[in-house]
Amino acid sequence: MLRRRQAFTLIELLVVIAIIAVLVGLLLPAVQKVREAANRMSCQNNLKQIGLALHNYHDTTGSLPPSRTYPNGISIHSFLLQFIEQDNLCGTMTMMMPYDDSMNDMARSTPVKIFVCASDVTSAAPAAWAGTSYRCNEGTSLVFGYGDSDPDGVNNTLLAPNGPFFANSHYKIADIVDGLSNTAFFSEHITGDFSNSVVTERGDTFQPSTFPATADQAMQDCAALDISNLAFQGESNVGAPWVQGSHSTTSYWHSAPPNSRSCMFLPQTRVMTTANSNHPGGMNLLLGDGSVRFVSYGIALATWRALGTRNGNERLGDF
Repeated sequence: MLRRRQAFTLIELLVVIAIIAVLVGLLLPAVQKVREAANRMSCQNNLKQIGLALHNYHDTTGSLPPSRTYPNGISIHSFLLQFIEQDNLCGTMTMMMPYDDSMNDMARSTPVKIFVCASDVTSAAPAAWAGTSYRCNEGTSLVFGYGDSDPDGVNNTLLAPNGPFFANSHYKIADIVDGLSNTAFFSEHITGDFSNSVVTERGDTFQPSTFPATADQAMQDCAALDISNLAFQGESNVGAPWVQGSHSTTSYWHSAPPNSRSCMFLPQTRVMTTANSNHPGGMNLLLGDGSVRFVSYGIALATWRALGTRNGNERLGDF
């Protein structure tokens, strides 16, 4: 005599679903952790390639590339194309024209794989603007313009540019007197939201109506902002296009701690763009010797600033 097979009871079904949910809950963090570890390793490799390109550029031309050209605004990334196997893309650019000239349209809209960290989200950028997650270090001063790039002389009383890169700079390895292993060359910064109607604290560049003379004052002014007030939105087009050399696309400073707010100050030739990333707890930092270190957001400010100068003669602690 055949016996009829019983189906699962509702209680049994609920128990099975609960077990599966627990297993998924245990597995998902592990999968995310493995994915982030892979992204972080890929990001470090991107920075190592950028470091190699910088040294090859120096060997070829006799100096490091500028952070950007003034007044055309061509980025340091553009100068590295020939040294990261992007000769064809470089050939489409006209470096003597402004970054937004129509002759640079192709480069402006072409993504370059090693310019983007896998943990960064660049989807908010306009389709015609290819982005970058990596910035060159301009030092601990607040100056965005200085000397020839500050024709009105509003910054001539401030600390001179002291990073390894600046507008129209041609520093040599010999100018990095603090030592290549003690000087930051590139770091990360997440891509922005590309809308001044949206506030993204770690992505946007804010604009207090102040005129700070020191990095400490700039930090205080920036931290004191009520960023929910859209009147303080300065620049949301952050991280794109990579052909544009600017404080919100391809440069950062060591004047403030990593992962703190970025601000631009009147008359818009003083800036405090910080480093950050979407990696938990810190970001990757390329040093002048080509090595890449993962730096915690808890790094001492004095150590962070010492890493930012090429010629400060500071004593560099552990980091």
